[in-house]
Amino acid sequence: MQIEKDKVATLHYTLKDNEGNILDRSSDGSFVYLHGAMNIIPGLENALAGKSSGESINVKIAPEEAYGVRNDEHIQEVPKGMFEEGVDIQVGMQFHAQGPNGETLMVTVTEVKDEVVVIDGNHPLAGMELNFDVRVIDVRDASTEELEHGHVHSPEGCGH
Repeated sequence: MQIEKDKVATLHYTLKDNEGNILDRSSDGSFVYLHGAMNIIPGLENALAGKSSGESINVKIAPEEAYGVRNDEHIQEVPKGMFEEGVDIQVGMQFHAQGPNGETLMVTVTEVKDEVVVIDGNHPLAGMELNFDVRVIDVRDASTEELEHGHVHSPEGCGH
């Protein structure tokens, strides 16, 4: 069976930057996604289309097909008072924030000044080329419930 829309694929992968540093990996069979439901970055999903169990690929994904290009408009200074009192704000901390359209965004603290905190709403991997080594472990049909929900369910069910 091949990876195509409405199929569930189980992958082992290693993700590296252009310098060869490992950014992420999964080799325990826990990385499972529903193809065609935008559950993974578009460049990787496109590269996996048509692959079958046992196949391996090495693919470089451009930022535009991954987490996007960095956007300086997503960097801003916010008053320290916007953070919960008593929190020791440190560079690298991540917080949930509300975006301009009410959506939830993850922001990363990049600098702490006397009165303000500089936050970056770009994805931490935005602007980076991503290098994936992927092995397809399994491909199966998605269940009706998985198709209705738009994501893979564990054997215990949805969890949502």
